[in-house]
Amino acid sequence: MAVPKRKISKTRGRKRRTHWVAKAPQVGTCTQCNAPILPYRACPECGTYKGRNVISVKGA
Repeated sequence: MAVPKRKISKTRGRKRRTHWVAKAPQVGTCTQCNAPILPYRACPECGTYKGRNVISVKGA
């Protein structure tokens, strides 16, 4: 099993982790109704994906 030869200092470990940032999900707009949607998912408002109707959505 691999074991470090020396203790890694707090500064060195924290420097390595500086790029570990949680990113907000990218939000696009639906081509049919312009509602905000997540990429690669059907629109929850109108039920379309890539221009075609894939799920039926009941009107409120």
